[in-house]
Amino acid sequence: MEEIGIEIIGWLGSILILYAFAMNALGKIEASSKQYQWVNLIGGTCFIINTVHHKAYPSAVLNVVWVFIALYSILNIKNWKK
Repeated sequence: MEEIGIEIIGWLGSILILYAFAMNALGKIEASSKQYQWVNLIGGTCFIINTVHHKAYPSAVLNVVWVFIALYSILNIKNWKK
């Protein structure tokens, strides 16, 4: 993939995770909502692609954990809100 594509993916990940955090902090979505968890999962996956490409392995590992937490939440939250 071209360098510009990797950078776009990285910026998309940043925007998505900041969006989820801001909406949660402002009380617009709850951490237990489908939307919050899916946005974190997609944003974290974008970060994994970008950080592995740049060989920023500590950040990549952090985002792998982030994605697994989101995936675990999606699969285990019983009473979804929204």
